[in-house]
Amino acid sequence: MDDIRAIQWHDGKVRLLDQRLLPNELVLLEISDYRGIVNGIRSMSVRGAPAIGIAAAFGVVLSVWHADEVDRHAFLEKANAAIDALKATRPTAKNLFWALDRMRRVLSRNLSRPLKEIKLALLSEAQSILDDDIERCKRIGRFGAELLPNRCTVLTHCNAGALATGGYGTALGIVRAAIEKGKKVKVFADETRPLLQGARLTAFELMEDDIDVTLICDNTAAYLMKQGRVHFVIVGADRIACNGDVANKIGTYNLAVLAKHHDIPFLVAAPLSTCDFEIASGEEIPIEERDHAEVRHLGSALVAPEEVPVYNPAFDVTPHELITAIVTDAGVAKPPYDQTLAKMRN
Repeated sequence: MDDIRAIQWHDGKVRLLDQRLLPNELVLLEISDYRGIVNGIRSMSVRGAPAIGIAAAFGVVLSVWHADEVDRHAFLEKANAAIDALKATRPTAKNLFWALDRMRRVLSRNLSRPLKEIKLALLSEAQSILDDDIERCKRIGRFGAELLPNRCTVLTHCNAGALATGGYGTALGIVRAAIEKGKKVKVFADETRPLLQGARLTAFELMEDDIDVTLICDNTAAYLMKQGRVHFVIVGADRIACNGDVANKIGTYNLAVLAKHHDIPFLVAAPLSTCDFEIASGEEIPIEERDHAEVRHLGSALVAPEEVPVYNPAFDVTPHELITAIVTDAGVAKPPYDQTLAKMRN
């Protein structure tokens, strides 16, 4: 996946790989206005907690990139309006707010500098967030690879790979790093209803890298575990509370319960920037509910009665007691998470 990036800055524009169209079409959206980034995040052209944080950071750059370099008040208004609009796109993923807070700090630190220099400082920070994410993912991969035996089969959920990050991936980063060390790792990928990120994105991404992957329906996981064909479950995260409760794509909690019943290690892979040290538990994590049409339709095809009521939370929260370890770029946290994660922060 080195030649396929979810997000790139190019000649004053942001290029987003439109993930709604994968795997059938590889389409790059060229965006020159921060409102295009807002729409890209909301529509899930770009998705995955680290990736939307990176996209939002570049969105702040776009908001002022073509701004007049004389009117400082208007310049700052544009940047702050973009930050506020980008923060409102999706409520659950911590990396979105973390990245935008970094951009606002750069803005604050450079208020007295010429506006052209502020533009370049914002661009430098956004690029740093992108480059830093790739390095964080590689560290997650190295730490997580040490936990896997020389031969194993991993079950994943949704997409926590290069497409969900700056590159390399979190959960899939562990798989990649293990294979790079010479380990034989096979992957079962959940399809991940309702938007099929596992089927459309994870399967595509792993096949592009010649990694052994088999696609399964979400409701096949328990049967596979009972057969002894799953040795680890590895997932990403959108927000992690102080106590280790984890918000991730809806259906993650199901897998954690099943893994516990079958005595299978359940690993969460995420950069430390996904940890929300301001909240005590998962009960405080806001859970996004998305458009009901995502459930009633499969692509453009209506697959349910058009008027049937729908409940469509995008995420669920897995209690910390079901999690074997949280693999971060700072190391592997194990229970009690309120202590081990706090130490990593420091």
